[in-house]
Amino acid sequence: MSDSDETDVLRELAKLPTIASPRVSPDGETVALYYDVTGRNELHLYDLDDGSLEQLSDGDVPRSVRAGFKWDPSGDRLFYHRDEAGDEQHDVWAMSLDGESEPVVEMDGQIRLHDVGEDGETLLLGSSRDGQMNLYRHDLPSGETAKLTDYDRAVNAGELSPDGDRIAYATNETDTYENLDAYVADADGANPRNLGVGDLGAEVVPTDWGPDGERLLITDNSADLGRAGIVDLGGGDAASPDGDAADVTWFGAGEFEESPSHFLDDGDRFVASRTRGAVTVPVVYDAETGEGRELDFPAGVASVADGRLADDRLLAYRTTSSRRPELVAYDLSADETETLFDAEYGPFDPDDFVEPETVSFASDGVPETPARAVDHDPYEEFEIEGLLFDSGRRPSPLIVNPHGGPRHHDSRRFSYRVQFLLSRGYSILQVNYRGSTGRGREFVQELYDDWGGAEQGDVAVGAEHVLDEYDWLDEDRVAVYGGSYGGYSANWQMVQYPDLYAAGVTWVGVSDLFDMYENTMPHFRTELMVKNLGEPDENEAIYRERSPVNYVENVDAPLLIVHGVNDPRVPVSQARILRDALDDAGFEEGVDYEYEELGEEGHGSGDIDQKIRSLELLDDFLDRKIGAERTAVASLEG
Repeated sequence: MSDSDETDVLRELAKLPTIASPRVSPDGETVALYYDVTGRNELHLYDLDDGSLEQLSDGDVPRSVRAGFKWDPSGDRLFYHRDEAGDEQHDVWAMSLDGESEPVVEMDGQIRLHDVGEDGETLLLGSSRDGQMNLYRHDLPSGETAKLTDYDRAVNAGELSPDGDRIAYATNETDTYENLDAYVADADGANPRNLGVGDLGAEVVPTDWGPDGERLLITDNSADLGRAGIVDLGGGDAASPDGDAADVTWFGAGEFEESPSHFLDDGDRFVASRTRGAVTVPVVYDAETGEGRELDFPAGVASVADGRLADDRLLAYRTTSSRRPELVAYDLSADETETLFDAEYGPFDPDDFVEPETVSFASDGVPETPARAVDHDPYEEFEIEGLLFDSGRRPSPLIVNPHGGPRHHDSRRFSYRVQFLLSRGYSILQVNYRGSTGRGREFVQELYDDWGGAEQGDVAVGAEHVLDEYDWLDEDRVAVYGGSYGGYSANWQMVQYPDLYAAGVTWVGVSDLFDMYENTMPHFRTELMVKNLGEPDENEAIYRERSPVNYVENVDAPLLIVHGVNDPRVPVSQARILRDALDDAGFEEGVDYEYEELGEEGHGSGDIDQKIRSLELLDDFLDRKIGAERTAVASLEG
């Protein structure tokens, strides 16, 4: 391709508009969604009858789609979040269907809108106003906000009963940090009752009330793999007075990780997500018989939105590694789908994009590549899976791309970054290391007290495996690139296994665990840092030993550091500490490492201009440091 064609691939990929967070209106005739066709994430209304699309917001909603929105039960307006330049310190606003907005809840700290009462008068919120994330109730007619819970550990989730008389939520009052219990309390937070469901150390979270208000849908991982359950509240009682656990009906065969989301309107069925390796597919369960029905979708990631369409079909969102996200209507009676909102492909054809190959390898967490920071004895051996994307170039440089989270896993969903790098001639390896989701609680907990240990060994073993198995990969041109916890992984790979890499890119990455604990959000401090690593004053050795910044002298290849200045999750101090340590160790900025701070941005951005800028930074750095011959994109070549 010519230089202009190469630039077109970057810009045209970044400019492809993407839908997110679809929500069906109460009457089933309209879908509200986030869409960035203007170049920025905005709220839109999609009319299911005539196919028209109307933009509601104009720069009001967050740049990132992490913060959702909800319909007012009247269908006349939407409740949504606002923040400042990606800082995630949200307030709640209401927007009418003609685009007029007004503030609803404004207070210090981060706010999460959990639920809207069926009476249209109550909002259930999570907020860190007083330090930790707890529940608050906002009365819309009076404008008053009342605090409902006051726990030392973060309150997870929040569900209002249909009559508004009770709330359900999850938190932890035990000394076992990984534990999470489901509670039911009165509407004012009084009389909180632990449902007594789940083993100590397991996680139980309510996800939806049945329409009769006597059943509660929960997720639980006591049996290792996540499962769905329905709690019979017996007309309002949770656990019995003598402390016996509430009555629960469990669903699923226990073969796959499953997570329930919501009841269908009649309450006779509910929807859950089933994970099979890198594929996630919806399942509809009959609440009476327990029979589960997996919906028919391509191998990728699909989910069903809350609510029903006016013609009684379900609204579903689907994507694969090579097919961009689209909205479909799913007819349960015929097992058929109809596309409602097509994905945009611009000048590309779906066949231009690459589907990955699943790779599998045994790992004991200790690669053959020498460890330069911390030595480890072999860990328990696991069969680790990953995704390998082949750029088609021979030979091909390899980019090792560990996922963030760390409570997450790589799946077969479309990624503009991955497809762009493939077009540049780089092949991509993604590794679902121990600690990843999708394989149960015990696999997740392998990462506890061991950041920078076996999971990083799994990543390096994965790189060694594909380099051994695929002779078309160039072992002299291997880079590691990740964001968030993936940025921590990139930092750690560069100091622990420097012999493996010719370049590294850390994006909003963690470098100093002490600073991360001190400066991240309160609920991240307890539910990420302490849950995974313990308190720093009690586990000082692990915090110090597994901080990449303490081993910067091991860096032996060019490193690109990129961070958003307003990031509340991984504060920008993480990047600045790493930069300063490199300077102190004698590395020269612009020669040995490169540093970029992104203004007006938090923990990532959906702005198309920011996407273009991030791809340009990544493209320029990798091209100069490891280089690759561009891969022809058939649609643009024609």
